[in-house]
Amino acid sequence: MKPKPPAVVVSAGVPSIGTCQIFPASHPYNTNISQYPVHPKSDEYITTIDTMSDRHFLHPDFGGKGQYGMPINIVGKETPLVPITFTAYGSESDPGPYRIAPDAKVQLGTDRHVVVLDKDACKLYEMFSAFKNEDNSWNAASGAIWDLSIIHRRPLFYTSADGAGMAIYPLVIKYEEVAQGKVNHAIRMTVPKTFRGFIWPANHYSGTNDSSLPPMGLRFRLKENYDISHLPYQAKVIATALKKYGTIIAQNGSAWVIGGEQDTRWDDTQLRALKSIPGSAFEVVYTGEIITRQ
Repeated sequence: MKPKPPAVVVSAGVPSIGTCQIFPASHPYNTNISQYPVHPKSDEYITTIDTMSDRHFLHPDFGGKGQYGMPINIVGKETPLVPITFTAYGSESDPGPYRIAPDAKVQLGTDRHVVVLDKDACKLYEMFSAFKNEDNSWNAASGAIWDLSIIHRRPLFYTSADGAGMAIYPLVIKYEEVAQGKVNHAIRMTVPKTFRGFIWPANHYSGTNDSSLPPMGLRFRLKENYDISHLPYQAKVIATALKKYGTIIAQNGSAWVIGGEQDTRWDDTQLRALKSIPGSAFEVVYTGEIITRQ
């Protein structure tokens, strides 16, 4: 018999920016999973991830005096809407126009994500493999628009700007959250390979039929008895969130990598302490069944 997740535990402080909540309190991104049951395949999934890579410890992919991390672009109604041309997954993308400033920051590396939050309309615009044209329009492999006021589910099996078909912004650790002492949401994580299926709130897969591999949307929690008392402030705030909200597989990438925003204020010495947390200190929690194509 499959375990049954307990009733949703609503966060005491829903993530927000300005007057915009970052999805409703009952959204899975904002759900406290500290009392959810351990997944029957928890040990298998943890072992599989560790055998895929030489990296067996947590790795924060942000910091470096602002060199690393996901750039977050905040705009308002004064920013113009611009056309988007999709170059790969147009049939699964939300058509433009998107509200993107001419000087929008693009994620470094090959993924080239663009994440834009419209603070006036409380909408999120996200693109993958994005390139700006001379007329300020954009080309992108895929893209999605999210209304932050509702629990928004894309058509089944549709991608987004992320491999799991989820929003990026709500799962990224923000500097201001950590500075204020609380990260009240799940955290974006990557692993090298995934199964050809997903668990809500994921909506898309990119993997193989090997059932020992974790699916997109799988949720991990730092074990309750793992000692975080010695960690410096920034690392301890994040580790506390890992116990309460955990991580969620959002895309294929390096093992045990968690995502934070690009910000010059991160303290690399404090963040480095997260690299002492082994993958074996996590457990997988059961949040629902895997969805696959029949």
